[in-house]
Amino acid sequence: MAAVGIVLTTAAPQAVAQQEPAFLHYWQLETQFNPAAAGRSPQLSINAGYQSHAAGFEDAGGTMFAGADMALQLGRTRHGVGVVFQNDQFGLFAHQRFSVQYAYHLKLFGGVLGIGAEADMLNESVDGSKADLGDANDPAFPSSKLSGSKFDASAGLWYTRKAWYAGVAVQHLTAPTVILGETNEIKVKSLYNFTAGYNIRTRTPLLTIVPSVMLRYDGTDLRADLTARINYASGKKRLYGGANYSPQHSVAMFFGGTFHGIDLSYSYEAFTGGMGIGAGQHEVTLGYRLDLNLGKRGKNLHKSVRFL
Repeated sequence: MAAVGIVLTTAAPQAVAQQEPAFLHYWQLETQFNPAAAGRSPQLSINAGYQSHAAGFEDAGGTMFAGADMALQLGRTRHGVGVVFQNDQFGLFAHQRFSVQYAYHLKLFGGVLGIGAEADMLNESVDGSKADLGDANDPAFPSSKLSGSKFDASAGLWYTRKAWYAGVAVQHLTAPTVILGETNEIKVKSLYNFTAGYNIRTRTPLLTIVPSVMLRYDGTDLRADLTARINYASGKKRLYGGANYSPQHSVAMFFGGTFHGIDLSYSYEAFTGGMGIGAGQHEVTLGYRLDLNLGKRGKNLHKSVRFL
């Protein structure tokens, strides 16, 4: 789980409800956190992921993500469009996000800069009927299921040049307050993120080393993910594996591969504190790339570094 908090507020003191999910495969699910990545590849890109929460705990829940994006060549200009759906459940709380994305890509300093914006529809809900409370009249929790919706926005930049890339984005730009019923509300914090990666060629043409980093900050808490993976590619087939370290948070291992255009990966994230190694998170991701012939092809299209 990431650093951004969602807080349920009543006349009683505040209680933390849930957190914006932090996928370990951030380097594969780029549009999940940065709209400027939409259309970064000339192919139609379809990605999905599922992350379980705290293995072994009842009602720990999980997060499902699905997104698709594609590039459009209009005259001499390049654009990207995408859609995102995310469903995050944790205990009594559920957070849903449906987003449409747009990005404008232009050549800059020998690379390509993406400028992206995103319109979000958030739906927050809490099912108080499932709460096991000592005091049934506790005002901090509703006695029934409540839900509410609010519009939101996100924005980002993404720059790619040869073998490296970097992106910065702000999610929940409006920091909305979602009203639940008459006396409850959920405050959603803005989340700032930064990511970067580099493709290191080795003496063996089939092997590539890819270090990357992801930083997430909500104004209070900072989560850093340091990732290293090794790719083996032969023709259209690819295998990869690696490790992730999040200081004061977790360690993780992952492995996956691409066959016939379908990318499948699995990871296990073990917490180094708090709940312990056994109460970690499983994560599975699926990706698919489809060549399209929309608009002009040619020199304005660039090679995606997603699968390098």
